[in-house]
Amino acid sequence: MGRQSIGVGLLPYGCVGLAVLGFQLGAALVMPLFARVGAEGASALRMTLAALMLCAVMRPWRMPLPRAAFGWTLGYGLGLAGLNLFFYLAIRTLPLGVTVAVEFLGPLGLAVLGSRRPIDLLWAAMAGLGMLCLVPAAQADGARDLAGFGFALCSAVSWVAYILCGQRAGQLGHRVVAIGVTVAAVAVLPLGIAHAGRDLLRPDVLGLGLLVALVSGCLPYGLEMVALKRLPTRVFGILMSLEPAAGALFGYLLLGQRLTGLQGVAIAAVMAASAGSSLSAREAPVATPATGPSA
Repeated sequence: MGRQSIGVGLLPYGCVGLAVLGFQLGAALVMPLFARVGAEGASALRMTLAALMLCAVMRPWRMPLPRAAFGWTLGYGLGLAGLNLFFYLAIRTLPLGVTVAVEFLGPLGLAVLGSRRPIDLLWAAMAGLGMLCLVPAAQADGARDLAGFGFALCSAVSWVAYILCGQRAGQLGHRVVAIGVTVAAVAVLPLGIAHAGRDLLRPDVLGLGLLVALVSGCLPYGLEMVALKRLPTRVFGILMSLEPAAGALFGYLLLGQRLTGLQGVAIAAVMAASAGSSLSAREAPVATPATGPSA
């Protein structure tokens, strides 16, 4: 096998790795925005700027949206809005790696419930162990962390809606990503304006918001599109299970967030359950939007 063939074979793995890093790096970079425009304003900026960039590249208006796909596309966009907004509300008080681990319970639970294999009960039990480890840690840190834990669970539920609707809407092709992000932007922008008002238009806020939208929005979406065309669904799922570890890494390096031993065990349990569930799953095609972002 020549060097060119090896490079082509490694390309999708590199794309997934960069996408994972981009999602979590963007989540770490967004933290300074919270002090200026709040989580609501940060979410509105990220969704709106990402929508503008994606629409400029994909130009989804060139083909009309079929009436039968309207509801699924709307649900996909609203799921994405909840996924992002609740995630940002959670990371105000929870460590980044912990939030990503809790959020992962959404797609993991959906995969386990959709399977009848006995082995999946093991993955469900492992994820449950992770939850049992996280709840006492949140309680020990007070009501604010418990609220963050609740927001992370809401993000997990939003991820389920995002997957279920995205699988149906994904039949429209990649342009549905631009449409879905636009729906999400329309949904969260009023909240951002109500919370932050004119501060959303400050040059420093817009500059940082543009960086976050690019690093954790447009670039990862494009990289995932490349990977999904070349990787089996099972392999893609295993690679995506690295997200909690990436979140913990960037939380430590950029935000100084140190995890307790209990939190580390919980993250490891959720990662193992996610990887195991993907490994034991039957191969099936997955629509591009259904694999989405955690941040």
